[in-house]
Amino acid sequence: MSVLDTPAGTAPARAAAGGRADLVPVFVQLKLALLRNGLRQSAGRRAAYITSIVFALLFAAGQLLALIMLRGYAHVDSVVVLTAGLLAVGWAVMPLFFAAGDETLDPSRLVMLPLRPRPLITALLVSSLIGIGPLFTLCLVAGSVFAVAYGAAGAVFAVIAAPLTLLLCVTLARAVATANTRLLTSRKGRDLAVLSGLVIAVGFQVVNFGAQRLSQAGGMSALEPVADVVRWLPPASAIGSVDSASRGAYGEAAVQLLLSLIALVLLLWLWQRSLVKLMTSPDGSTVAAAAPARDKAAREGSGLARLLPAGRTGTVMERSLRYVARDPKTKAAWVTALAVGLIVPVFNALQGVGTVYFACFAAGMLGVQMYNQFGQDTSAFWMVAQTISTARDAYVELRARAFALALITVPFTALTTVVTAALADDWIALPGGLAVSFALLGAMLATGAVASATFPYSIPQEGAFKNVAPGQAGLAWISIFGGMISGMVLSAPVIATTVWLSLTDRHEWLWALLPVGAVYGVLIAWAGLRVAAPRTANRLPEILAAVSKG
Repeated sequence: MSVLDTPAGTAPARAAAGGRADLVPVFVQLKLALLRNGLRQSAGRRAAYITSIVFALLFAAGQLLALIMLRGYAHVDSVVVLTAGLLAVGWAVMPLFFAAGDETLDPSRLVMLPLRPRPLITALLVSSLIGIGPLFTLCLVAGSVFAVAYGAAGAVFAVIAAPLTLLLCVTLARAVATANTRLLTSRKGRDLAVLSGLVIAVGFQVVNFGAQRLSQAGGMSALEPVADVVRWLPPASAIGSVDSASRGAYGEAAVQLLLSLIALVLLLWLWQRSLVKLMTSPDGSTVAAAAPARDKAAREGSGLARLLPAGRTGTVMERSLRYVARDPKTKAAWVTALAVGLIVPVFNALQGVGTVYFACFAAGMLGVQMYNQFGQDTSAFWMVAQTISTARDAYVELRARAFALALITVPFTALTTVVTAALADDWIALPGGLAVSFALLGAMLATGAVASATFPYSIPQEGAFKNVAPGQAGLAWISIFGGMISGMVLSAPVIATTVWLSLTDRHEWLWALLPVGAVYGVLIAWAGLRVAAPRTANRLPEILAAVSKG
């Protein structure tokens, strides 16, 4: 009996059955092949990957040893439960920022293959257990259950809870990635990946704030109320079930473990639903629908353009603001500066160790955005260079870029200073803080303009974490740190006057210093632009060559 004589549907059914049985090893081999081929691309990538593995393993081993040593500690149950909760948050968030690091996170690549959802999910889930992240998570989970497991009941629940927690974390990451595949593979998704530095910066500040609070007397006891809630939330509830079983609360332990099992089943169902929707619905483009609105906006001009000054100044300001809104690297730098510039003074004020003058950090972070103004143009700077023939043209160009930056930084700096004063309850020092911030911002604009003309460097467009072209790192360091030191020196008169008035208890004169600091900042910025203008006009070929290397 030949294949042609086989009844309709029989051979495909057997093939599908065989495909289901063979999908897991195929996807495991695919994951290993992707890792292997990625390491073959370059020696630098191979060295970076091996280094990351070594550091991750060392850190995981350290965390495992620390959790084992915490066994018997009074608050260890709260520590392990909150650790599991943080792991779940990390697994849920990281795919949104680092999806480009794993091609298997994009199931739309498998749309044309005859694969059924359930065996595909099983294969994807098993292949997802291969990597540094799952190994690191397994070490933390193993250490967590060992720290709270006592007796036979605790050991039984630990054997179930450890793999269940790992599966929950991996499934959560897969479900989130699949539900946001359209976003992650779009331009907005790439922008989101670039903004991962912001998440890391904010995370470090939160961890630092929490560590300082916990280091105080009785700080660990503050974890108890939070842990009492988190221990009922999957996957932390699986870890909590081990502690409950060890204490003899078998009913509580069973409910906590059941919650994690229900959560795993629910996540698998949501993952399957998203996968089916992704692989069966068309990816419709909105280009045609958006064309009429785009053409109308181009004819009439955007609302922003109508509010800006006429002539070259308004055109350059609009271009600079569009860089902030659309260019991934520029957007990442701005969002990070805005967030960190607000977080540092606010968090210090909340901890009771901050003053209004910590708000000057915001002025410094935002003032750095003036540095390397031409680097964000990349090779397109030649169009800007064609419009500059005199020092006056260069001055108008730089002044417009400074205006665009000041349009955001001045109100944000003022807002940060007021919020810091309110949280620190230090309204007396508010005018002094504003005066120093405005003077420092003006000095940063001045030195930034000079540095842009003297030490330009290219900003590569590929790679989320590659912000300097090879061979130009020294220029970047000189430009930023040299300019920041020069900015502080230029604003020293206002800083010294503010310190003198504060030390001599002449706080009423700080209000008179406020307009002085603002005017001083404007004058310093104007002087810096005047110095940078002829240098820019004379170095146009050198600037173009420097910013075109990326």
